[in-house]
Amino acid sequence: MKRSAVITGAGSGVGRAIALQLAQQGWRMALVGRRAEALNETAKLSGAAPEDLIVAPCDIGDSSSVAEMGRRVAAQLGEVELLVNAAGTNAPRRLLNVLSLEDYHAMINTNLNGAYYCVQAFLPQMRLRQSGTIINIISDAGKQASPKAGPAYVMSKFGLAGLTQSINVEERANGIRACGIFPGDIDTPLLTLRPQPPDAAARARMMRAEDVANCAVFCINLPQNVIVEEMLVRPR
Repeated sequence: MKRSAVITGAGSGVGRAIALQLAQQGWRMALVGRRAEALNETAKLSGAAPEDLIVAPCDIGDSSSVAEMGRRVAAQLGEVELLVNAAGTNAPRRLLNVLSLEDYHAMINTNLNGAYYCVQAFLPQMRLRQSGTIINIISDAGKQASPKAGPAYVMSKFGLAGLTQSINVEERANGIRACGIFPGDIDTPLLTLRPQPPDAAARARMMRAEDVANCAVFCINLPQNVIVEEMLVRPR
C-alpha cells in the first residue's frame, strides 16, 4: 500500500525537491502552496500518476484555508503518514528599522502559523493510527540571529524549532516523531527577496534544494523507532 504525504511549499525550492524524491519512491502526495501553476509544474516534473497527486492551492497562513485543504486531502488520499512543512518567505525590507507590520505578519503567518495550522490539521489522524512523521524545514536562522535573515524571519524560525520540540515532547508516546532541519544558505528563489540578491558566484557556493531534500528523505525513511530530532546542515 502506498504511503501518503502532504508537502507545503511544494511549488519551488526545497518543497519541490522533496516532492520529486518522494514521487520516485512511490508516495502519494498532496502538493500545497499559493500558486497553482507552480504546483502543477511540480506535479508534471514528478512523473507521478494523476491519481497519486493532489494539487492543492492553499494560503497556509489562513487557518480556514488549511482546514479546507485538510478535508480535501482526507477525502482523496485518506490517512496521511507524513507532513513536510517547507513553505517559507521573507521580505527585502527586513531589518528592524525598516520592517513593516504587514511584512512582519506575512512572515509569521507563513513561516510559523502556517506550519502550526498544518500540524493541527493532520495530528489527530496520526494519533489515532499511532504513527506519523513531521518534517519542519527551518533554517540556521532558527539557531542564531543574523542581519542577513532579519528579525521576523528569525523569530518565526525559532518558533518553528520550538514547535518541533513540542511535538516530540507531547506526541512521542503516540508514535509520532518530528524532525527540524536547519539549513544554511540554499540556492532557491527565496534569495531574490534579499535586499542585495547574491550573484552567480555566491550562489555556486551554496547548497542546492536537492541537498536539503536528501537530508529530509533520509530522516523520513528511518525505521519508525528511530528519530533525528534536529539536523544542522550547511555548505562546505
